Amino acid sequence: MLAGAVAAAALGGLEPEGRPGGGIWASIWARIRIATGAQAQTQLPAIVVTTPSPVAKRRPPAATRPAPAPAESELPPTPPAAGIPVEDTFVPLTVVPTEEIAATPGDTLTDSLQTKPGIIGSTFAPSASRPIIRGLDNHRVLIQESGIGSHDVSALSEDHAVPIDPLSIDRIEVVRGPATLRYGSQAIGGVVNAINGRIPEIIPPQGISFATRGGLSSVDGGADGGFKVTAGSGNVAVYADGFKRHAGDYDTPQGRQLNTFVDSEGFAVGTSFIGKHGYIGVAFSRFNSLYGIPGQGALEERPRIDMQQDKVQSRGEWRVRDHGIEAIRFWLGSTWYAHDELYFPEGEASPEVGSHFDNRHTEGRVEVQHLPVMTGLGELRGAVGVQLGHKRTTALSFEGDGLLDPASTASAAAFWFEELHLAKRLRLQAAARIERTTVDGTGLDGTTPIAAERRFMPFSGSVGALYDLPWGVVARLTGQYVERAPADAELFSKGAHDATGTVEIGNPLLTEEKARTFELGFRKAKGPFRFDASAYYTRFDGFILKGLTGQKCDGTLDTCGPAGGGTDLDQVLYQQRNTTFYGAELQGELDIGRVWHGTWGVDAQYDCVRASFDDAEGGNVPRIPPHRAGAGLYYRDAGWFARLGFLHAFDQDRIGANETPTGGYTWSTPTSPTPSSSRARPAWCRR
Repeated sequence: MLAGAVAAAALGGLEPEGRPGGGIWASIWARIRIATGAQAQTQLPAIVVTTPSPVAKRRPPAATRPAPAPAESELPPTPPAAGIPVEDTFVPLTVVPTEEIAATPGDTLTDSLQTKPGIIGSTFAPSASRPIIRGLDNHRVLIQESGIGSHDVSALSEDHAVPIDPLSIDRIEVVRGPATLRYGSQAIGGVVNAINGRIPEIIPPQGISFATRGGLSSVDGGADGGFKVTAGSGNVAVYADGFKRHAGDYDTPQGRQLNTFVDSEGFAVGTSFIGKHGYIGVAFSRFNSLYGIPGQGALEERPRIDMQQDKVQSRGEWRVRDHGIEAIRFWLGSTWYAHDELYFPEGEASPEVGSHFDNRHTEGRVEVQHLPVMTGLGELRGAVGVQLGHKRTTALSFEGDGLLDPASTASAAAFWFEELHLAKRLRLQAAARIERTTVDGTGLDGTTPIAAERRFMPFSGSVGALYDLPWGVVARLTGQYVERAPADAELFSKGAHDATGTVEIGNPLLTEEKARTFELGFRKAKGPFRFDASAYYTRFDGFILKGLTGQKCDGTLDTCGPAGGGTDLDQVLYQQRNTTFYGAELQGELDIGRVWHGTWGVDAQYDCVRASFDDAEGGNVPRIPPHRAGAGLYYRDAGWFARLGFLHAFDQDRIGANETPTGGYTWSTPTSPTPSSSRARPAWCRR
């Protein structure tokens, strides 16, 4: 059965990563599933998410009915979903389904996110763009792949890519705001969870499910394609996927932008044993990428990054439903990551290695959810969990001082979540986490290298409330106190990074970063008018930042400052200052009326974040996104969704020291007509 296939083209303006308009992007997307005609299900369950909380709610299967006429699309039976209905989340959440990922051109997962309220991309290069959430990035935003960290070095520098390709993703879930309670220190600004099916959780109906996708782009001569297949019988399911993409240097109205090419490929295989009371599975994946770094050296040295990552993941669930335990779940991942930063010496035809980055990372998490307990106040649901992790990161330079000598980070944590259904309209949540982190490395005491071991014990806690208002509106109010242990690079960096043009110097004496966050939000997910609105306030004590000193260096530390005579690279120092962040995010949709076989309507969005220092020196926090506003027209029916809109970023002149103002810009945000598997629910629930 063919659920949908589409070929579409879109003309665009300036894309967020800086690719100019004038090019044509076309994609072909198809999904094939085999199902019995008499038992095929025609209605999907309500959208469920897994990232915000370990307290999952298992819903009963949706009712089935006889199959429609052959001309209508059919969907295979869907088992009960274990997760959290989106209307029951205590935190602001963005969900990007597979159809929207397929309709968005780009080389990174950030391309599908950066037009959403509160999220923007670092856009250093077409293949290197990391999500920025509410002005926070790098070591404050955790990127995950199906519940386990991406285990790369993208948080070290903006030119480092995230080794997750959009062609391999089924869905993206983003927690906008602190998520340290479940995931740890590096999630103090939010979590981006790219979910795939590499570890199957169900046996496909009639034994097989297959999907394929591909695209072409004229602006850079690009082409990409990928496939996913899941098959199974009895209690065993197997999975495989593969992808490949190529893009050359892209064109601009001023000519070709040199060194913006990308060549990436990867594959994955997985298998699971699936029983009546749960599943357990394992998967192996590989990601290879070679991409260029644009900038001043693009013509002479042609810098590029050659990356490879191998990852083994395991995941499982045992639905006990006895002895007070509802379910036990675990996630385990181990990664081998490395990349070389290459350049071409003058007059040479072959590249040389300027720097080598290496990361070995192992992480595991176990969660135990207890059975619901009826108390005098209402039904109580909860879960406890433990998380362990260890990584060893190295950044060597073959031209000067290395950015990061071998540094090891070990962490152990325990966390607890409880949710109380206090009344018909009121739900409460409380959570706490204690974590122990040890970071070993070599930093600088003035100008002298010193070996050091730093130990931290961050504690975090939160309370939240959901209240059902009239007209289908759900109000949420949350308060969080969160702490973050400094990352290895923030403590022990002490060398040059040519790709970003900086010499970075860490501070081995940094202490925990502490934040207090309050947020008020309203969500209406049903009816012809749907919206989500949030306002938040966060005060940081000891906010860790990279500050430009205004001094210049060459490839070594002794060349920094006026006495060193350096001229090429900017000196950056890690420091701590008290800051305040506040902002708002708004998004809404209104169905106007019926047309053809569906509904057309309008949407609008706005987001802003303001960040300033609270000390006597004052000033603006650097690297803060501008205000943004946008609107669009959309059409949807039982099988298709299409949208045409724009998003405008205003001037950013509230800048940090040694930064330059940025003028406003506007890009079009067309969504190619795509087959929608979300037939039974409004478009807002798919966002």
